[in-house]
Amino acid sequence: MESLAYTFTGGARALPPQPGLVGVVSSGNLEVLIEPAPAGAGCVIDIRTAAVGFGPIWKAVMQDFHERWRLKDARISINDMGATPAVVSLRLDQAVESLLGSAP
Repeated sequence: MESLAYTFTGGARALPPQPGLVGVVSSGNLEVLIEPAPAGAGCVIDIRTAAVGFGPIWKAVMQDFHERWRLKDARISINDMGATPAVVSLRLDQAVESLLGSAP
């Protein structure tokens, strides 16, 4: 298992107070938990993945996500069992849409 952490600032979109959970941790899939964070925290993303050595790809996917949604004061926890970047992006979008009710 590898642990990765990213923090993005400059977001403008706030989350509602309730958390959201999408996906299932199983072979080739992942789960995403998204919840509000204290004011001024930025968008903090913590990843635990079974796919070791893909930090640059994770970083690119997380940057793309942040540019699309511009979340502020959010904490995102990802538990991954080898999902592809496309599935990661899909699950992240699903998690935010489940809370905000709309696409970016």
